[in-house]
Amino acid sequence: MKPVLLLDIVGLTPTALTHMPRLSRLADGGWSAELSTVLPAVTCSVQSTMLTGLDPAQHGIVGNGWYFRDLGEIHLWRQHNKLVQGEKLWETARRTMPDYRAGNVCWWYAMGMSTDLVVTPRPIYHADGRKSPDAYVRPPSLHDELTGLFGDFPLFQYWGPTASIRSTEWIARSTEHLLRTASLDLLMAYLPHLDYDLQRFGPTSPQAVEAAAALDAVLAPLLDSALAHGVDVVAVSEYGIEDAHRPVHVNRILRREKLLEVYEQDGREQLDPWTSRAFAVADHQVCHVYVADPADVPRVAALLRGVPGVDEVLDREAQARYGLDHERSGELVVVAEPGAWFTYYFWLDDDRAPDYARGVDIHRKPGYDPAELFFDPADPWAKAKGGLNLLKKKAGLRYAMNLVPLDPGHVRGTHGRLPSKPGEAPLVISSNPDVPAAAARFLERGRPVPAASVKELVLGMQGIRS
Repeated sequence: MKPVLLLDIVGLTPTALTHMPRLSRLADGGWSAELSTVLPAVTCSVQSTMLTGLDPAQHGIVGNGWYFRDLGEIHLWRQHNKLVQGEKLWETARRTMPDYRAGNVCWWYAMGMSTDLVVTPRPIYHADGRKSPDAYVRPPSLHDELTGLFGDFPLFQYWGPTASIRSTEWIARSTEHLLRTASLDLLMAYLPHLDYDLQRFGPTSPQAVEAAAALDAVLAPLLDSALAHGVDVVAVSEYGIEDAHRPVHVNRILRREKLLEVYEQDGREQLDPWTSRAFAVADHQVCHVYVADPADVPRVAALLRGVPGVDEVLDREAQARYGLDHERSGELVVVAEPGAWFTYYFWLDDDRAPDYARGVDIHRKPGYDPAELFFDPADPWAKAKGGLNLLKKKAGLRYAMNLVPLDPGHVRGTHGRLPSKPGEAPLVISSNPDVPAAAARFLERGRPVPAASVKELVLGMQGIRS
């Protein structure tokens, strides 16, 4: 049985691949196909579908976050693997091969994951409120091994206005090291670089071309090492990124209709999910709208169907058509039109925005915020303030990263809805020219390979029945 290196090259599309000669050679020597993704086409949902073979209605990951009804709180980017319902790829393999060994480098829901190795971003949260870069690594001895070789995990280059190729390079080098030293049957790695400048500048921008070329250069040593060590490579993408030109403020619309409520602290407004009749958890081009009273659902649905930039408003019956009718989903799921996307903004006056709005704060914001990829262009000192904050961090001083713009118009790329054009669709690529049955049955009919088939595809390459 040959080992498999499963790479999640987020944002990879046929268009991006034209600027990636090394990855293109891998595809030319094996096979490639369009990947049919799931709704919502966002990281946590698609990864969970790939690893379980289930749709979101079955595995329960209905987005990058949702409203936890039993807590009365909105949480994005939770990390515990128990949130993912269903048997994962390596767990299925172990039913017939108990000694099957697997490792994960930066795929989501890594905490408590039953793989043999885990590497995932995990800051140090100091008692005085500071945050320092680090990673959670299991077994613990591997932490110092990786940081000794490649330095601390570059957390501030993994997300935020300073996100760059450096974080992807650290992941790729760590993955290549584990490929050579860890004796794994399955090694997974998540490579995020295309997410950054394609959202900042758009998928057809010069920066997008540069990002694809830079990622290909980082990938080359990893791909060469895998093939030299007799490892099959499977590269997948979760979604493609399309041009963005219309932010849609669902929560502000609900607030003006007196459906969403806020409360005040220190002169700033906070979303009040406990008393709101309806509110939205925005997640790129999809948002879950939670409606407290079933009697309000028709009214809210009619309101949102009339909003410019909204394509579909899905009730429970309509959600079932997309495999999204899980209890964690909102009473309504709203899908944006091509080029539109949803902000989480609920305040009506920027002076009363919560303090986290101008910072990189993915765990406190009640929705996804792509503006975190920018220094505020309206503040000429934003980058200088960022440098000063870095010095404060190194000196052990507390600081606030109030550098993010509140103008969503800077965002040029988005994703989340099912792709509208072939060039924007995600891909699956295999270095092994033998097409496994899990893919062949779709390719023979001229259909894309479903994301839910990735699990069976990998197991089939290794001769394991799912």
